[in-house]
Parts: sequence; C-alpha cells; structure tokens
Amino acid sequence: PLFFLSPGYFPRASYSSQNSTSAVGQHAYVDSFSYQIDRINGSSSSAFFRKIDILDAFDDEYGGVVVNPERLPSNPNVFSQALRLSLHHWKIEGKKGVWLKLPLEKSDLVPVAVKEGFLYHHAERSFVMLTFWIPDGPSLLPSNASHHVGVGGFVINDKDEVLVVQEKHCAPTLHGLWKIPTGFILESEEIHLGAVREVKEETGIDAEFVEVVAFRHAHDVCFEKSDLFFVCILRPLSTAIIVDDHEIQEAKWMPLEDFVNQPLIQEDSMFKKIVDICMARLEKRYCGLSVHHLFSKFDGKLSSLYFNIVKDGDSGC
Repeated sequence: PLFFLSPGYFPRASYSSQNSTSAVGQHAYVDSFSYQIDRINGSSSSAFFRKIDILDAFDDEYGGVVVNPERLPSNPNVFSQALRLSLHHWKIEGKKGVWLKLPLEKSDLVPVAVKEGFLYHHAERSFVMLTFWIPDGPSLLPSNASHHVGVGGFVINDKDEVLVVQEKHCAPTLHGLWKIPTGFILESEEIHLGAVREVKEETGIDAEFVEVVAFRHAHDVCFEKSDLFFVCILRPLSTAIIVDDHEIQEAKWMPLEDFVNQPLIQEDSMFKKIVDICMARLEKRYCGLSVHHLFSKFDGKLSSLYFNIVKDGDSGC
C-alpha cells in the first residue's frame, strides 16, 4: 500500500482493495490500495512521496492478528499512518482482536497507539502489550493474568524440628512470628520446584518435595490480583543453615511443639488450620497431593498433575 503525502494534502478514506485474498502478514506490499488525495487550503507546496505499508502481522487462532514487533516502523508518524491503514485493512478482512507488542526501545509509539484506541493489556520489563477490538460490541479478548502463585515449604527433620524463619520485612502484626519459608513461583517454574528453591534461597537447606497438602485462595492481595498459595511438605537433605541476609532476619530448626504453640499461630484460624493439616499429614491421618508428569495431546506439552493414590487402604498415605 502506498500513501503519497505532501504538505497541504491528506489521505481521504476512499479505499479499494485489488487483492482481497492476500494473507495478513506479508510485508512487501501484499495488497494494492488506491487512495484519493485531496488538496486542502489551495496549497501549492511541492509534493514529496513516502511509502506506507501495512504493519507486518500474522493471524492468531481466534480470528485476530498479532503484529510483528520486530518489523515496526521507528518513526512515530510513519507508525501512526501504517497503524490506521492496517486497522482499516483488518476491519475489511473481518479480523477481530489486534495484539500490539511494543518493545521498550520503541516506547515512543505507545501514545500513538493509545490515540488510535488501543488499550493497555499487560507489561513486562522489556515491553508493553496493547490490544484493539475491531468489531462492534464488548471485547472478547482474554484479560491479563489474574493471579500470583506462592508456595510455602513445611520442612521437618527426623528430630521433629521444623525449619522456620523470621523475615526482615513484615507487617507489624507478624512481628516475632517464626514461620515456614515462603515465596512466589517464578515464570515457567513448577510448584514443587519453586518450594524447594525458596527453602534453599532463604535458609541454605537442600530439600526434596513430598506433597502439596493444602492451598489457599485469596483476593486483592497484591496490585489488585488474586493469590494462590500452596503449602508443601518437604524432606530435608541437609542440616546447616545459611541465612539469606537480604530477606531473612534469622532461621533455625525449631521443635515442632514450640512452633505449633506460638500465640500468633494459635490465635489465627488460617495459620492454625495449615499447621493442623501438616500435623495430620505427619501422623498419616491425611493424604496430600504428589506430583505426576503427564503428556497431553491437547497442547502437545508435558505437564504436572497433582493427585494422591493410596496403595493400601490400611497403611495410610
């Protein structure tokens, strides 16, 4: 597609496609458009010519398009014109949602896209993702991620001692509490591996995952997101504690009875219930969920499924 731009001229929305079957995403002038150029204000300034191409993009699985972030124009004016042309083209083709990923180095294009009606979807350290819903009516594009995922490692040794920590930064109501190591799961990290990692990072203790014994679901926890917190039983593989000075004030092996009888645990129904569940698991009155790796043809990926199997009904877990 070509715009012939000059001072005193602007492209009018008369549009004709000479190749309506072309696929979205072919960069080298996949469609040929003719635009009627109107002259305004009787300007007689000399014309200059500039080629404006449809943004390079590919179809997604749901009738929308994903713009290729590596082929975006650097000039905001060129980007603005190409974006308008592309939206008009995609609307004629019956496309629905548009996903526009703008890298950090092209952040000056963000206000241009917002001016054209794009909305923020999510952002990471190196980019911001914006979306545009072409059809009339409410957008059917999926919303941004709704949850954080956290883990806690209940590590107990053969002396009935629990690995506990006191954090350097905590709410005043939790001051003085000895708690199990906790933290957030990293991107693309398994729940069971995240629990092992957090224990290692905070205390220096090597451990192996045994089971997920419970999980908590809470809302409006951080940045208006919901929170899933998985409590995991871990078996220690080492004993020497090395405290993470950035997050942890102190760590130690604490007798199970002393841990359970802490006033802050006894007075809080959530804390107390979690400890009760862990105690029931240790006494084989409760079975948690172990991890199993299974392949699914639905997505072609290996995933982790958490469930329990009691092999002998009389022997507990």
